[in-house]
Amino acid sequence: MTRPTPATATATRAEYCVTACAEAWRGDGEILASPMGTVPSIAARLAKLTFSPELLLTDGEALLIGDVPAVGAASAVTEGWLPYRKHLTMVMGGKRHVMMGASQIDRFGNQNISCIGDWSRPRRQLLGVRGAPVNTLNNPVSYWVPRHSPRVFVEKVDMISGVGYDSAAAAGPSATRFHDLRRVVSDLGVFDFKTPDHAMRLVSLHPGVTLDHIREATGFPLSVPDTDVPYTREPTAEELRLIRDVIDPQGLRDREVRRP
Repeated sequence: MTRPTPATATATRAEYCVTACAEAWRGDGEILASPMGTVPSIAARLAKLTFSPELLLTDGEALLIGDVPAVGAASAVTEGWLPYRKHLTMVMGGKRHVMMGASQIDRFGNQNISCIGDWSRPRRQLLGVRGAPVNTLNNPVSYWVPRHSPRVFVEKVDMISGVGYDSAAAAGPSATRFHDLRRVVSDLGVFDFKTPDHAMRLVSLHPGVTLDHIREATGFPLSVPDTDVPYTREPTAEELRLIRDVIDPQGLRDREVRRP
């Protein structure tokens, strides 16, 4: 495994997670980034300020913004108007890459944010499916999970909210045509679905995490490369400066990701 260099070994686990989430938008071009959660919001801003300047960002309500304010700060530059009905049109047209959360996610990328337990009598009621089905069938989708555990990474989700590869295949061409799950980032590592059967694959470990740790925290057999699994790429000095001084000076990222 590639070890972190001394120059950036001081990066926190949260900052590795931010960098890994930002990579989800690399090469997307002029497309709307829709991050859900603190770390994804920091990551989308980081991507726009560095390797993906064409990304479109919103103020979280109805405006496209032309600047990159700190998380929680107001934008000072408005580029366009994006009310709810126009946002829905964009969702249906696929000009958007959303990073959602997951209360449960399984080996084929099915996501659950609706309920825990049997649907007819759940033990816990969550958000509901919301826009997850349309997101996953019409837009590139990635996931952010701040607490990697067997309770989240499960063999089979209790209810399908976001559509995984096996479910899309079972539904037929109308479901698979634009279905594209890009990556999953957790507080332990980075994952994708680039295997012959689209089962989740380990891409990289965050520094300080072992393969045994990942396997113990995952509730299904995880595909692992035959060669050594690399560590998640290190944030550059400039990326760390942007994260700490420009995008998240309040350190909100450390509230979402616990220090190991």
